[in-house]
Amino acid sequence: MLVLRRLRLPLPRPLLVSSSSCCSSTSQRRPAMASSSSSSSAAVVAEGSAARRFWIAASSREAAFAAYTPFLLSLAAGNLRLDAFRHYIVQDAHFLHAFARAYEMAEDCADDDDDRATIAALRKAILQELSLHASVLKEWGVDPTKEIPPSAATAKYTDFLLATAAGKVDGAKGSDKMVTPFEKTKIAAYTVGAMTPCMRLYAYLGKELTVFLKQDENHPYKKWINTYASSDFEGNALQIEELLDKLSISLTGEELEIIAKLYQQAMKLEVEFFSAQLVEQPVVAPLLRYCDPKYKLLVFSDFDLTCTVVDSSAILAEIAILSFQKTSQSGIDSTLDRMKSADLRNSWNMLSKQYMEEYEECMERLLPPEELKSLDYDQLYKGLEVLAEFEKLANSRVVDSGVLRGMNLEDIRKAGERLILQDGCKNFFQKIGKTRERLNLDIHILSYCWCAELIRSAFSSVGCLDGLNIHSNEFAFEGSVSTGQIVRKMQSPLDKVEKFKSIKSGMDSTAASLSVYIGDSVGDLLCLLEADIGIVIGSSTSLRRVGKQFGVSFVPLFPGLVEKQRQLTEQEKSTFKARSGVLYTVSSWSEIHAFILGSDFS
Repeated sequence: MLVLRRLRLPLPRPLLVSSSSCCSSTSQRRPAMASSSSSSSAAVVAEGSAARRFWIAASSREAAFAAYTPFLLSLAAGNLRLDAFRHYIVQDAHFLHAFARAYEMAEDCADDDDDRATIAALRKAILQELSLHASVLKEWGVDPTKEIPPSAATAKYTDFLLATAAGKVDGAKGSDKMVTPFEKTKIAAYTVGAMTPCMRLYAYLGKELTVFLKQDENHPYKKWINTYASSDFEGNALQIEELLDKLSISLTGEELEIIAKLYQQAMKLEVEFFSAQLVEQPVVAPLLRYCDPKYKLLVFSDFDLTCTVVDSSAILAEIAILSFQKTSQSGIDSTLDRMKSADLRNSWNMLSKQYMEEYEECMERLLPPEELKSLDYDQLYKGLEVLAEFEKLANSRVVDSGVLRGMNLEDIRKAGERLILQDGCKNFFQKIGKTRERLNLDIHILSYCWCAELIRSAFSSVGCLDGLNIHSNEFAFEGSVSTGQIVRKMQSPLDKVEKFKSIKSGMDSTAASLSVYIGDSVGDLLCLLEADIGIVIGSSTSLRRVGKQFGVSFVPLFPGLVEKQRQLTEQEKSTFKARSGVLYTVSSWSEIHAFILGSDFS
């Protein structure tokens, strides 16, 4: 069991999926939007600017949810059916008309000549798109004279945009009843705030999708992708962001909060717009759609530093030290023959230091002399036997030291309730909990944590415990006080993978299943590889080093799914295979949520 894995601070999340993830959008759509992954927009828009803050707050979640929609995933793969794209560009035309109208209304509200000129220029770009739209529709086989009504998702989006431009925001009286220049300028700021995220998201997606054009020179949606990856589109995105910053300068904190909410709502509506596109073909994401009704979906996850931002061993050690301090002060600790508080902390620090030093040595011993060209699972298993013995020895040292004695069960539960989960992790487990009864899905936590009660409390406190299967170690208790012993059930990568196999083999043999394992460390490697889909979250250098040395490849999830989407056919029963030697990497739980469950704004 990994006693004290190196404590890693949560990484700042890239603004979307990964360096080469992405999606796209039709060549006739929103005015431009800058790619947050591209240094151009993110760097040029001043750090700390309103537009920058709003994008960072919204993009890590919504941008991933947009990318993993069946529409954008299939479009990136180049096998989106033509009828789906035709439907999209017709709906996009409805949106463009509303966007142009919103610009016009914002221009009427703006008080500054320069601001009006900027809005007029942006509106002109939209009108130019609209003038070309009919010919583009014709090019794609759509009769531009045929009236096709907006879908529910399109209407919801355009209604929101035009209501915002009319000043109907947060109970306001509407722009037609605004009398002072400042009141009208505020409505202009609100309108621009609701329009900016669409621009930024499309520019971001355009930039991200260009990698797939390099892989396929005959990509059928090349023109569409290039439109949103262009410098002109990026320039328009920057222009509206700079305008939003300027209009926000004179606003109060409360008014800025309103813009933040409008920005967030617009991003959600954009994702709903993509999600609502008709894609009646096999897709690899979201996974629930891919599995249904063919497979039972089994989702497994590690806990420490996969779900949490800190390792539970450090939390439990701190509880033990504080527990001793409390009992010493009360004078009721005579039966435990405990060390002084300072000695207890010193003992823990020494155990931690010894663990880290020997862990590095252990890593060196288990590596093969040369990097393997392809996965050698058996050799990896044998190498990790070294790690298994090391983890067991480390656990024995902790138990023998006595540092885990005297903890109150209630204190452990309270610590679990306060445990901070990774961004997006709580939303993922909550969504499963809310929809579990109608999902053909089981979810399991496999953890080295010394005390499963800590895990149960962490998930119970956010309403995620129901239906969650937790497999971990337990403290031994006398009454409600820990004895210092650990009931050891899962101490090593070998224990984890055997439990993983046991759960899978216990499934109904007549029902097909698909397994996903989510982890972050070397201790997860065997399970990651045994799963049909292994997902690595975070950036553990030791995991990647060990994996690569044994022939494992690491691929960012979105590009990996695009490649799978290219391979997918009507006859293909499963495009994911266990022990393939390929693990998928993500930077956040939002990507995992989007891939497995799809978007969620219910």
